[in-house]
Amino acid sequence: MLKLLFFQLVVRPIVLVVLGLNVRHRQRLPAAGPAIVVANHNSHLDTLVLMTLFPARMLSRLRPVAAADYFLRNRLVAWFSRNVIGIVPVDRSGSTDRDRLFDGATAVLRQDDVLLLFPEGSRGEPERMSRFRSGLYHLCSANPHVPLVPVFLHGLGKALPRGEALLVPFFCDVFVGEPLSYSRDRDEFMQRLNEAMRVLSAEGEFPSWD
Repeated sequence: MLKLLFFQLVVRPIVLVVLGLNVRHRQRLPAAGPAIVVANHNSHLDTLVLMTLFPARMLSRLRPVAAADYFLRNRLVAWFSRNVIGIVPVDRSGSTDRDRLFDGATAVLRQDDVLLLFPEGSRGEPERMSRFRSGLYHLCSANPHVPLVPVFLHGLGKALPRGEALLVPFFCDVFVGEPLSYSRDRDEFMQRLNEAMRVLSAEGEFPSWD
């Protein structure tokens, strides 16, 4: 109930009224889990915007993957991140074996939840997209029948860029891609995903990452 109230009364008004959002191909989003949604990452707003794309009835099934060292660093942030946002923490320290890194993510997929993931690893420079890291491949190889949906976000790096605390009203765009299937060849799989993101980024005909 707390999560529903937070998104309905706080997040949705900010995203839809203060920012404004143009969503293309919303029908490609998964209507149920299990599913993995991946997007480029430039702002703390990215997760909240992705979650507003889904109907309220799915909120309890949306599980963003987030860095444990950042979101669990103090009790208040940890409580809010787990109980309101519903994050799945991932250890970025390198101390966790690669084969165990996504155990938590796999567990929620087996509960028919929808994972929200940013494979660039961290927020980059505003409106500059990096290639996705291949760690995503290991998650998909453990869950080969789960569809992967790419999403391209534009404008959020200007509305609330890394290191800034002041929200700047800036109209934002979301482009949802066709679901991708898993393939055993890691390089081919990552190439298809990166190409899908490139195609989505070109669909808006935006100036080159201004």
